[in-house]
Amino acid sequence: MRILLVAATENEVQSLKSLVKSQNKEARVGYQDLDLKTFDFELLITGVGMVATAFALGKHLANNQYDLVVNLGIAGSFDRSISIGEVVEITQDTLAELGAEDGDDFLPIGELGFGEDTFFPSTKLANLYNLFNNFNLKKATAITVNTVHGDQGSIEKATTRLNPQLESMEGAAFFYACRQMNVPCIQIRAVSNYVEKRNRDNWNIGVAIKNLNTFAAEFLTLYA
Repeated sequence: MRILLVAATENEVQSLKSLVKSQNKEARVGYQDLDLKTFDFELLITGVGMVATAFALGKHLANNQYDLVVNLGIAGSFDRSISIGEVVEITQDTLAELGAEDGDDFLPIGELGFGEDTFFPSTKLANLYNLFNNFNLKKATAITVNTVHGDQGSIEKATTRLNPQLESMEGAAFFYACRQMNVPCIQIRAVSNYVEKRNRDNWNIGVAIKNLNTFAAEFLTLYA
């Protein structure tokens, strides 16, 4: 089983870097008790944003084959029922800005007849040999944006039009690249902040990254 872990930045998967690069159990800093079934997995850092993600992932998949590709990252949440630091499985992701303005209205690219804007994972945790039912991750829908929301007016427009739960800068592009290359994929996000007027004092990137990496390490013990 070959698995590719994909993240936008090294910081989001910092704890996993030693695990992925290590070829012996003693060297896995922070994960000395892991019992991996195989070492056949890799980590790809794409850079931030949908353009960087689609290019880097598409280029990599053109020259490498995997049984599963997993997108790991942090996200902002529109949904206050999702806790800061909570790890969720994305079931749908939309390119929120791909389309045209028509006065106060927005016309998505699908309505314009030029393509698609919404993408889905090709599998889900529960389907992976039924190993992951014990994780019981909350499911969430997401949007992918070039500009993260930080203005109440734009937040209200996005929630009215798309009713998303989370937002990231890469997720839908990840799904698109995987679909184009016909590789099974899932997207896992940890919430670092709520979508509101920008206030980093309310963010907790540290706990989101910690919980994301803990999930990923446990995932690899079961599936890698």
